[in-house]
Amino acid sequence: MARLEILDAAAVRRWCDVAARELGRSHRAIDTLNVFPVPDGDTGTNLHLTMRAALEAAEELPAEAAPAEVWAALAKGALLGARGNSGVMMSQWLRGLADILSDGRGSDGPRLREALAYAGALARAAVAHPVEGTLLSAADAARDGAASAGDGLAEVAAAAAVAARAARDASPERLAVLADNGVVDAGAAGLCVVLDALAAVASDTYPEPFSVPAAPRRHAPPPISSPFQYEVMYLLDADDAAVQALRDTLDHLGDSLVVVGGAGLWNVHVHVSDAGAAIEAGLAAGRPYRIRVTHLDTAVPADPPSRGVLAVVVGEALGSLHAEAGARVLRRAPGTVPSVTALLEAVRETGGEVVLLPNDDAVLPVAEAAAERAREEGIRVSVVPARASVQGLAALAVHDPLRRFDDDVVAMTSAAGATRFGELTVAVERAMTSAGLCEPGDVLGMIEGDVSVIGADPHRVAAAVLDAMLAAGGELVTFVTGADGGAELAEALCARMAERAPGVETVVYPGGQPHHALLIGVE
Repeated sequence: MARLEILDAAAVRRWCDVAARELGRSHRAIDTLNVFPVPDGDTGTNLHLTMRAALEAAEELPAEAAPAEVWAALAKGALLGARGNSGVMMSQWLRGLADILSDGRGSDGPRLREALAYAGALARAAVAHPVEGTLLSAADAARDGAASAGDGLAEVAAAAAVAARAARDASPERLAVLADNGVVDAGAAGLCVVLDALAAVASDTYPEPFSVPAAPRRHAPPPISSPFQYEVMYLLDADDAAVQALRDTLDHLGDSLVVVGGAGLWNVHVHVSDAGAAIEAGLAAGRPYRIRVTHLDTAVPADPPSRGVLAVVVGEALGSLHAEAGARVLRRAPGTVPSVTALLEAVRETGGEVVLLPNDDAVLPVAEAAAERAREEGIRVSVVPARASVQGLAALAVHDPLRRFDDDVVAMTSAAGATRFGELTVAVERAMTSAGLCEPGDVLGMIEGDVSVIGADPHRVAAAVLDAMLAAGGELVTFVTGADGGAELAEALCARMAERAPGVETVVYPGGQPHHALLIGVE
């Protein structure tokens, strides 16, 4: 890849994917910034869900889909999947980009500049009472930064991202509640993640890891509370002419009013004291559906009657191992990530209380997004951050369905976290790794997701990985053998350990996973 000259269909999909992944990694940190308009701690989660919805809509199209089709799909996906105040604004911002960049006149630097200006204006127009120091201000700054850049696509995207970050960092100067609490605006922080992803895709680089920006606290903040009890959201089929009357009605009922969409389909968000009146206003305008009412003082639901564990797994044999240990299994193909919708459906089928084991770094943010959606339906879900199948198996080993749900989650999380994981695979392309340059065909020994050893002999690489993993101690080593020579490797390693570390217990399971000859867990 090289620096892009235009945003073609593949680049748009790649941007959605990178943005969704980066929001998945950073959403919890963004949630901690959330004090405006209400301190409900979900802005990062809502933005992640919104971007995931856009991505999944774009991914449903065939690979040969034209750019206009991809833009239209992601905009509609974001509209239908938007969550929360900031998510609804983000969906309208995405629609603004799509409106300009899907008209067939190209997606180069000047066109991106035009699209950023239109997107910011469209998002601002959707908010009944715009407030400065929020996502809207960051969008305006992105527009201004793009206006001062050269005409290259990467230049425009980078300038927009830099300017938005500056507006995010200055948000406490424009909004007193942020300064009082010593935070920057959460919505602006989320938009910066999305713009950083766009700049990275345009320049063929990796986005900078998100970190919570420092903001001095002005003084001890007063208690924050909303005068309104409920957040009401719904999709609405209505004629455009009926929407202005709806805006007026909802504006008198509450605050944080955002109505986005067009061409007969709308997404409505408002904070009110009378949720029924807000829904009735929608009925007067058209047909509201997917109605969601959330109490702004989050209540803990009653314990559901049933409990289960859901594990996301690659391969039949590895899936059987998890099933034998007591988990419901959602299988995925190698190199793929299940959609939020597929995970949500699997959670629904698992029980009213669900422990979710993603078993992969790439699946983790999607699992958290699905869990958030499930909680909105009253299902109690906790995601154990298992990053590998051996961690998932370790968690299942201590799972006790008779224990209190929270205690069980703590025990499973502790067991997963206490398990170091490694794996052996073969490089398929030339790449720079943390252990140096690898060539196609090299055997890669990985520890905790990073390449630790590069070699030609699988036995030597496996031995080096195991020695490094045991350097900090260990009582139990688990080998999960893959489809390509894993059984022979595991046998040799067990014999080696019997001589060098006779006090360490070993166990071998046939996993049959492709691409990874051996998975190693050290507890």
